[in-house]
Order: sequence, then structure tokens, then C-alpha cells
Amino acid sequence: MFGRLGGGELIIILVILLLLFGARKLPDLARSLGASAKEFRKGIEQGGEEEPPGDAQDT
Repeated sequence: MFGRLGGGELIIILVILLLLFGARKLPDLARSLGASAKEFRKGIEQGGEEEPPGDAQDT
């Protein structure tokens, strides 16, 4: 849909983020995004390990 982003597009996105959030808030924003991505991956891994209740068979 959007294709791949090149270097120029990434620079434009970073400049827009800098204007929106300011230089002081960008490190906090990046840190919180990283933590959110880590928690999301952790939840996906845990969700794949659980067995759905309807699939268990008692014999």
C-alpha cells in the first residue's frame, strides 16, 4: 500500500515529529514506544503458548 520508505521520507517524518513533540519529549516518546513494542511482542508470544479452552479433550 505505502511501499518502502526511503531515507528522504524518514528524514521528513523525523522533522515533523520534532516539530510536533519538541526536542525534549522525543527521547521519552521513543522510550515509551520501545516499551510498548516489547510488551506487545511479549503478549503475542504468551498468547501463542496458551491452548484455547474449546480444543482440550478430556479422556
